[in-house]
Amino acid sequence: MKSVLAVRHVAFEDLDAFAPVLTERGYTPRYLDAGYDELTALDPLADDLWVVLGGPIGVYEDAAYPFISDELRLLRTRLDAGRPTLGICLGCQMIARALGARVYPGGKKEIGWKPLLLTEAGRNSPLAAFADRTPVLHWHGDTFDLPAGATLLASSDWYPHQAFSWGNALALQFHIETTARGLERWFIGHAGEIAGTAGLSVPALRDETARHAAAATARGRQCFTAWLNQVGL
Repeated sequence: MKSVLAVRHVAFEDLDAFAPVLTERGYTPRYLDAGYDELTALDPLADDLWVVLGGPIGVYEDAAYPFISDELRLLRTRLDAGRPTLGICLGCQMIARALGARVYPGGKKEIGWKPLLLTEAGRNSPLAAFADRTPVLHWHGDTFDLPAGATLLASSDWYPHQAFSWGNALALQFHIETTARGLERWFIGHAGEIAGTAGLSVPALRDETARHAAAATARGRQCFTAWLNQVGL
């Protein structure tokens, strides 16, 4: 049986639109809740695919969240072995730090729907689905240096490092796994962050989501499918 481990940091940031893609390809996804489920005994090479999902904490907050050190150790082992790994938002930052790059506060929150600026490598990658500048969902305040040996795939007008590949790993700072319905849970779970960020409101985010989510979800599935094909899954 094909297996996928999704490392989840908050319950409502899940595989969402990616789950049916995996099911259609014969995979049986399971979740591990970081900070709650035990990480230390986990075999990082046992699953065909890892998807490391988002969350509202910083990779550099390992003193407050000791599981981060275990997660980084497991990720490094998996990356060094060339096992297919996808990181989204916090997961992207986890991959960056596991590869030795610095992750740090970016100085301003990038939350909302904005297009990507693809590099030449990005236009020839699975992210080519977004070459038409369809807006994607950004929801982060941290950023990272590009790891040694990584290929930059995308930037935004606020942050130069938005996506990279490294071996069989793909790291995305933004969210292409979400659906409009799924984001209703985010609007509840991230209510404090929304209320505390100037210029943001749930009605405004919901309105943007109504305009952009359907196209982004379709292209996100296209991107995910192309990447699975690329890494032989």
